[in-house]
Amino acid sequence: MARTKIVVVQLKEIIYTVIFAALGVLLILLLIYMFSANNKKDVTSKNDFYTPGVWTSTFKLNDTSLNLEVIAEKDRITSIRLVNLDEAIATMYPLMQPSLDAIALQLYNDVPLEEITLLEDSSYTQTYLINEIRGVLEKAKSVEQ
Repeated sequence: MARTKIVVVQLKEIIYTVIFAALGVLLILLLIYMFSANNKKDVTSKNDFYTPGVWTSTFKLNDTSLNLEVIAEKDRITSIRLVNLDEAIATMYPLMQPSLDAIALQLYNDVPLEEITLLEDSSYTQTYLINEIRGVLEKAKSVEQ
């Protein structure tokens, strides 16, 4: 016949085992949280491009001065517009506002300035505007650095 063995486990040993197991699980969860949070911080810090604010630049078209206004947050551009574009200038340069709108739409969708696709019918105007926007954004970057 088989002999019956009696094992005596003290309550103190069970409590210590449960505490150490809980601390082990907590340590593993803490390590997972630390490494995943660290990756997210790296991604956001790489996207901090601009000093938040309203940035302007003045450029001339023939005898007319135009003001380009760019509103930027720390990681994206929220608004681009020509401030003093009146009807006479809009009539003289009919592609100015549609070209700026096409560029702004791409920048709002986080397309880098170097990768903006130009429209065939207004590529010269868009190239000119992109150069002006680049100048404004350089001012926004240089203040932060």
